[in-house]
Amino acid sequence: MKIPGVTFSLKRALGISQAKQKIARETGIPLTKNGLERKIGSTIIKTLFGKK
Repeated sequence: MKIPGVTFSLKRALGISQAKQKIARETGIPLTKNGLERKIGSTIIKTLFGKK
């Protein structure tokens, strides 16, 4: 039986999540799949239709 709201993440324990967030903030490039797709999509739209 699991305790609700209590989970363990190896990535968070090793500091991988924090390192990825720091890199993403400094470079301005998201490291998640959805974030990267959004950024690429908005860049394409801006180049096609101009900045507003």
